[in-house]
Amino acid sequence: MVTLILGLALFLGTHSVRIFADDWRTAQRARHGEKMWKLGYTLISLIGFGLIIWGFGMAQRDALVLWNPPMAMRHISALLTLIAFILLAATYVPRNSIKASLHHPMVLGVSVWAFAHLLANGTLADLILFSSFLVWAILSYLAARNRDRVAGTRYPSGTMGGTLAAVGAGVAAWVLFAFWLHGLLIGVKPIP
Repeated sequence: MVTLILGLALFLGTHSVRIFADDWRTAQRARHGEKMWKLGYTLISLIGFGLIIWGFGMAQRDALVLWNPPMAMRHISALLTLIAFILLAATYVPRNSIKASLHHPMVLGVSVWAFAHLLANGTLADLILFSSFLVWAILSYLAARNRDRVAGTRYPSGTMGGTLAAVGAGVAAWVLFAFWLHGLLIGVKPIP
């Protein structure tokens, strides 16, 4: 469990600098240069991500079961992860109404993904992993919206084509992941 927690601290810690120390981040980027900042950020994030994977795998071997979610939670979780994939796609597809109205769909997608996994899983490792990401995503979204408000950021309005492309890309990615990649990479088939 220690490895999982260390990985979360490194990964989410690097991703929280802008939430808690945006001025320090700006100063460090100016001091060390954009490339060095991104290199260090990426390196620490990758180490943290690797430790999360390794630590979660170890924690699941001797999993402490806190509760056994009802089977219906798997279906609800599948629907919620579909929404999360659409939000993730909306981050990258230009001129879509989802991003135009929500402004930061990626962190909202992470929060929906984490919440969905909390509903469908009941071990201590699941609780630590997914609740950490859920709390981080909520704080990140609130901080980003506050930065937008202070800066007077305006997002371009979405188009029907951009919105349909975002939804289509999200659904396609979800189908690929839910029916094939999740079982291959994670070892659990959410939709048999």
